[in-house]
Amino acid sequence: MTKILFICHGNICRSPMAEFVMKKLVSDADLSSEILVFSAATSTEELGNDIHSGIRRKLFQMKIPFSPRAARQVTKKDYAEYDFLIVMDGNNVRNLRRIIGDDRESKVHKLLDFTERKGQDIADPWYTENFDVTYEDIIDGCRGLMRFLGY
Repeated sequence: MTKILFICHGNICRSPMAEFVMKKLVSDADLSSEILVFSAATSTEELGNDIHSGIRRKLFQMKIPFSPRAARQVTKKDYAEYDFLIVMDGNNVRNLRRIIGDDRESKVHKLLDFTERKGQDIADPWYTENFDVTYEDIIDGCRGLMRFLGY
């Protein structure tokens, strides 16, 4: 089984959006028994909080199923448990490495690294309030990740 953990700053916007988008792609491809998907934060700022209302609205609009959840912080143990730790931007990479240490197994990737826009960041809609652009970046990245995984 391939285990994927999407990571952003607070685990209420980008990483849960990526989690639910990827779960939909995995389900649509009938791969739920082969690919496990969750999300986490690099910070403790939003611990216990559900996803941002703008993310809920966008997922609902795009007919992406989602469920209530509580933001959690990534742990050093997650590095051992997951095959891929997928971050949204360069700050996430820096903050994640403070938690997990060195990425000796090359598990840490930016989501857009699975697209033609390798190296680019996904803007945080907490600041931009542009949930449409964030969704487009995330769906593009998740589709690219599915291709990378061979599906």
